Amino acid sequence: MQLTEQFRQANGILEQIQSFGYEAYFVGGCVRDLLLHRNIGDIDIATSARPDVIQQIFNKVIPVGMEHGTVIVRHKHQSYEVTTFRVDDDYADQRHPDSVQFVKTIDQDLMRRDFTINALAMDKTGNIIDLFNGKEDIRKRVIRTVGDGYERFTEDPLRIMRALRFSSQLGFSLDEQTLKAIQSVISELKSIAVERILQETAKFFAGPHIEEGMNYFQMINLDRHLPVFKDNPGIMKQLPDQLKPLRSFGAVIAMFHFAAPAITIDTWTKQWKCSNKIKFEAESFIKALNDYKHDGLGPWLVYGLHITGYSDFASLVNMLFDDRLSEQTVYKMANNLPIHSKRELAINGTDIRWLFPDRQPGPWIGGALNQIEKQVVTGYLSNNKNVLKEWVKWNQHATG
Repeated sequence: MQLTEQFRQANGILEQIQSFGYEAYFVGGCVRDLLLHRNIGDIDIATSARPDVIQQIFNKVIPVGMEHGTVIVRHKHQSYEVTTFRVDDDYADQRHPDSVQFVKTIDQDLMRRDFTINALAMDKTGNIIDLFNGKEDIRKRVIRTVGDGYERFTEDPLRIMRALRFSSQLGFSLDEQTLKAIQSVISELKSIAVERILQETAKFFAGPHIEEGMNYFQMINLDRHLPVFKDNPGIMKQLPDQLKPLRSFGAVIAMFHFAAPAITIDTWTKQWKCSNKIKFEAESFIKALNDYKHDGLGPWLVYGLHITGYSDFASLVNMLFDDRLSEQTVYKMANNLPIHSKRELAINGTDIRWLFPDRQPGPWIGGALNQIEKQVVTGYLSNNKNVLKEWVKWNQHATG
C-alpha cells in the first residue's frame, strides 16, 4: 500500500521504536481510511513496547492512559496515540475493561477490536496485516464484528452506536449476523452514559450517508432507547423526507424542535446533558429558521450565525422548507457583511459614555451598542466612528 505524506511523517515513530528492538504498526481507522482514500484524521500506533519504555524512547510523551497502555507521543509538532499490544479483561462498567493484559503480538491485539474494518495493522512499508478479512469487508462495504457479535456488543453496548455511525459515515451496510447481535443487545444501551451516546449520535447525524444510517436507526427501533425519543414515540415521523448531514448536534436539536416545537430545546439539552455551547447553537439555529421563514435570507440573520453554522443552516432550510439554499449563497452574504462581531464596531461603550457625561453608567450603554450593531450590519449606518457618534447623539431614544 502506498503511504501518504501523513504516514511517511509518522514513520519516524515506528522506526524509533523498532530501533530499540520492539514491534510497531499503524492500526485501526487510519489504515481503514487509507484503503478508502478518505481524509486521514488521527494516526494511531500499536507496539509491543510498554508505556514506560515509550517514555524512555521519546523525549516528549504525555501519559494519558498508562493503565490501559496508552501514551501520546509528540513528533514533528504532531500528536500520536501509542498503545501497547493488549487484550481486555471483563467490562464490569461496560465502558472500560476492568484491566488489560499486555501481550507480545499484534495478532492478539487485533482480536480485541470491534469491527473487521478497524482490525487492520500496517507496517512502515505499507504491508497490511488483515486477520479477519477487513480489506474484503471494505471492498464489499460491510460492517461486521470481529468474532462473536453478541460478545462484542455486550462488552461495550456503545459499539451499537459506533456501527450505525460507521454506516452513516461510510455508507456501509451492516452484516446480517451483526445486525441480529445488535437487536439482541440494544436494551443494554441504558447502561451507557448519555455523554458517550451523544458523541456517537452527533457523528451519526454528521455522516454524508445519514439516510443509509437512518434506515438502520429505524430498523432496530433505536429511538426507543435514546433520551427524548423514547418519551416521544411519534417524533421520528416528523423527520424531513430527505435528510442531510448536520455537523453540529445543536443543528440536530433545532431540526427536531422545529418539526416538533412542543418538545423544548431545554428538554433536549437537559436530557442529552448537552454543553452550553450546543444549547446556544440550537437556539441560534431556531431563531435563524424563524427569521428565514418570515423574512427570507438577510444580513442580520447571517450575522447571527457563527461561521461553522452556515453549512448546517443551509441544510436545515433545504430540509425543513424544501428550498434550494446553497451554502455558497450564505457564505457570500457573510463575506459581504460590514462587520462580523460587535468588537469590530468603530465605537465602543466608553465612546458612548463620553457622549453623555451627565448619565450614570448602566445597561443603557449595552442597549445602545446593540442598536448600533444592527444598524451597521443591515447597512443603515456605515461603520465610521463619527457617523456612529452623530447617530447616537441624534437618536437618544436608542440609549433608553
